Amino acid sequence: MKKIVHTDAAPAAIGPYSQANIANGMVYVSGQLGMDPATGELKEGLEAQAEQALNNLKAILEAAGSGLDEVVKTTVFLAKMTDFSIFNAVYAKYFPSDCPARSCFAVAGLPKGGLVEVEAIASVK
Repeated sequence: MKKIVHTDAAPAAIGPYSQANIANGMVYVSGQLGMDPATGELKEGLEAQAEQALNNLKAILEAAGSGLDEVVKTTVFLAKMTDFSIFNAVYAKYFPSDCPARSCFAVAGLPKGGLVEVEAIASVK
C-alpha cells in the first residue's frame, strides 16, 4: 500500500504526479527543480537552483518521516554536463559523508527551463 506525501515546504507538483510516495518502508521523491516554494519561480543560476532543489528534496523527505541521511539513491539531471563540478560542490554540502549511490545525466531540457533536477529514493526512519 502506498501513501502520498505532500508538504507546503516544497513546490507543489506541476503535473499529474505526487511530490513523493511511501511504499514498503521506502520513500520515492519526484524530481525537484530549484523552484522557490513560496513564489513558484526558479532561482537564478545553477548553484542557487541546486541548493533550492536539494532543500526541496530535504523538506519532502522530512514530511515523509525520512531525511537526507536516509537517502540510498539519487538521480541528477543537468541541463549542461559542464555544470557537473559546480553541482558536485553544492551536493557535497548536503551529503558530506556516507553518500548515496548516484546517477547524473545531461538532458536536452528540464521543466520550466531549469538547470538541474534531483530525485531520490530513501528509507523511512
